[in-house]
Amino acid sequence: MSKYIFITGGVVSALGKGIAASAIGALLEAKGLKVSIQKLDPYINIDPGTLSPFEHGEVYVTDDGCETDLDLGHYERFTNLRTTVFNNYTTGKIYHNVVTKERRGDYLGNTVQVVPHITDEIKQAIRSAVEPDTDVLIVEIGGTVGDIESLPFLEAIRQFRYDVGRENVIYIHLTLVPYIKTAGELKTKPTQHSVKDLREIGIQPDILLCRSEMPLPLDMKRKIAIHCNTDIDAVITALDVETVYEVPLQYKSENLDKVIEKKLSLPPVEVDLSIWEDVVRRIKNPTKETKIAIVGKYIGLKDAYKSLTEALAHGGIANDTRVILKWVDSEEIEQKGVDRFLRDVDGILVPGGFGSRGIEGKIEAIRYAREKKVPFFGICLGMQCAVIEFSRNVCNLLANSLEFDPNTPHPVIYLMERWFNQRTGEMEYRSLDSQKGGTMRLGAYTCLIKPNTKAFEAYGVAKISERHRHRYEFNNFYRDLLTQKGMIVSGISPDNQLVEIIELSNHPWFLGCQFHPEFKSKPTSPHPLFKSFIEASLKAQQALFI
Repeated sequence: MSKYIFITGGVVSALGKGIAASAIGALLEAKGLKVSIQKLDPYINIDPGTLSPFEHGEVYVTDDGCETDLDLGHYERFTNLRTTVFNNYTTGKIYHNVVTKERRGDYLGNTVQVVPHITDEIKQAIRSAVEPDTDVLIVEIGGTVGDIESLPFLEAIRQFRYDVGRENVIYIHLTLVPYIKTAGELKTKPTQHSVKDLREIGIQPDILLCRSEMPLPLDMKRKIAIHCNTDIDAVITALDVETVYEVPLQYKSENLDKVIEKKLSLPPVEVDLSIWEDVVRRIKNPTKETKIAIVGKYIGLKDAYKSLTEALAHGGIANDTRVILKWVDSEEIEQKGVDRFLRDVDGILVPGGFGSRGIEGKIEAIRYAREKKVPFFGICLGMQCAVIEFSRNVCNLLANSLEFDPNTPHPVIYLMERWFNQRTGEMEYRSLDSQKGGTMRLGAYTCLIKPNTKAFEAYGVAKISERHRHRYEFNNFYRDLLTQKGMIVSGISPDNQLVEIIELSNHPWFLGCQFHPEFKSKPTSPHPLFKSFIEASLKAQQALFI
């Protein structure tokens, strides 16, 4: 039978429950266990797909096309898990399911209530993330204990222990032990109050992860254990570290794996974290350094580009390089010019996004990269902007995307609809009026890579699968003209209709992709395009000194 670990948080938000869940997953995988991780979020939105990046951070996309919370990116980066729609549920999704059942008559006229109907739906959602070979499911409960929004989730996981047996469930509570500088002391009272709130709900935490700036002395652990009714060896210092990829090592040093092993009656197996030790060594002791500009419009909240910044760091790991990020607001480029922002960088990356704000600044940054021969990486909207820039300044077209200008005379980026022609028996494509909208292309799609290109050099294979999140596409009407002028279509859909990767023939490294490669990058397996981009940026840096 599968085992369950429920992770809650207290005292303050943003303590790192997602990282804690991911690191525990890495520890258990190192024991040879099959792990799955799930996020239960208390907000009422059905999913984060329509939330502003300033409000919620990035939208993470799974292979099956689900728009999810960014913590699922952590889960995949730390473990071998490939998340799906079943790994993220919100209050909105839970209530939507219940209301749909009520309208359909599933409850046979009974009064629908939080208990048992909402809590039963939550428990069913938890079970949906368990496959037949899953040894341990780790469930992260969003929000902070004491929030009214998370109460149904907490009640559901309280009941869950009785449903599957006490020996199959443990509760881990992440809390804060602040250091008061003026007093020169660590304070345990916030942790005590947080656990008190949790116990009032009916949940006794089995393990406490205590976030702290410094190791908790034994007498302080003993004090916390006594006041929180927890075993002293289950009071774990969750020490602040230089890099999140050090967290599994830190937990191992506190014997967290042994405590979990004991409380869940798991087979006693020594963990091998050598791969994480190597990752941390490369991060802390790089032999080189490169500066990359990220030209975006959501830079006020770095979590809007969380997977992207992690993937750049992974590219650095692969090259034993520290990647220094320079955040550039594309609207500032529009107001103040491009050279002052980009003259000191080794590479330029333009990420994805939606809407017309800041677009001209992104296009100017791309023109700078093309003309100055600075390595350039365009992702999703970044690729589309590269196509617009090339069309305008190399092909002399009055080009734009229908997303930004519905009346542009040269819509090099447009809405495309895929449909089945019953007469010919084949899939065909046609343009779509931008006022009518289009279907979002979400999730994993196959891409064929052309030999003798930068993309093929990076991937080393002719067929790949990458995740998408966009509505607009490259307009094939202009493909011949752009390729005649030096643009290479190096990645294409199997039916030769959807342009997935573009490059420039007369540039050291200039590549744009319609998909989001950052979603599949891991510290232990950096994505090929990020690895190649950082390598090219290092070469460009070295060329300046020759």
